[in-house]
Amino acid sequence: MELEMELLLQKARENVEAAQSYRRELGQRLQEAQRQIKESASRTRDVLKQHFSDLKETLGKLLDERLVTLLQEVDTIEQETIKPLDDCQKLIEHGVNTAEDLVQEGEIAILGGIEEQNEKLWSFTKKASHIQLDSLPEVPLLVDVPCLSAQLDDSILNIVKDHIFKHGTVASRPPVQIEELIEKPGGIIVRWCKVDDDFTAQDYRLQFRKCTSHHFEDVYVGSETEFIVLHIDPNVDYQFRVCARGDGRQEWSPWSIPQIGHSTLVPHEWTTGFEGYSLSSRRNIALRNDSESSGVLYSRAPTYFCGQTLTFRCSFCKWKGNDKPVACSYLWIYCHI
Repeated sequence: MELEMELLLQKARENVEAAQSYRRELGQRLQEAQRQIKESASRTRDVLKQHFSDLKETLGKLLDERLVTLLQEVDTIEQETIKPLDDCQKLIEHGVNTAEDLVQEGEIAILGGIEEQNEKLWSFTKKASHIQLDSLPEVPLLVDVPCLSAQLDDSILNIVKDHIFKHGTVASRPPVQIEELIEKPGGIIVRWCKVDDDFTAQDYRLQFRKCTSHHFEDVYVGSETEFIVLHIDPNVDYQFRVCARGDGRQEWSPWSIPQIGHSTLVPHEWTTGFEGYSLSSRRNIALRNDSESSGVLYSRAPTYFCGQTLTFRCSFCKWKGNDKPVACSYLWIYCHI
């Protein structure tokens, strides 16, 4: 009886611990979900404010530049068309002043004595004959003179208003999300899927970074929904995110929620020091060289296991001009498990 009670108490304690652990996990998930909503909302507000602030500043600069250009055109037309009229005004004023001087001289000649009058009238008549009072420049008619005006299309306000009202959207979640991360020797396979049925994806864009880095870098752009990211350091956490571009669109969708992944499998390397083979800088590619030796090539460590795929590309024969093989290479693969 005591043993049964002890077992029941032990089972009850285990159930309580499991329930408490489950409650902690649910509470943690709830906090993470709330934090994600609040932080993403805050980021979205900042992005919207910054974008529209930049947009207003850019539009203001463009409008100011256009206004300056139009005002310069007004100044140019005014200066070019007013100059002939200024020259005409100077000629008219000169002619009028000459006529006034001649009138004063004629009045003095008339009021003088007979002898003096005859001499002054003769001088006045001679001077008047040299002055053409009817040769003043003609002033153009108003219809022949420029009359400046501004032509402004008010419909641009409606066009801009329509574009502004349609500019930008707020999405509650990205249209694509990372579905699976699969570790490989020296790499990670990233798979993603479309979660918005109304979104038609044309291209996808995958980025990654080390969790200690502040900047993502592009690693794939294309129409496939999976990609293997190579040159991954083992036991190092990486962040991955993906976005999509809609059919016929230029802009990219919002980024997916970043997912953290790592690979515990070290990258494959061939062992150095064997004759007959040349290795790449990362020692993951081995090529036959011209050495007469046909030694065995060993991997540095057992990086591939059952269920994993290892691909070999081999050149079996070398040929001469007579189309007959002069040397052949054979490939033997031994797997120690």
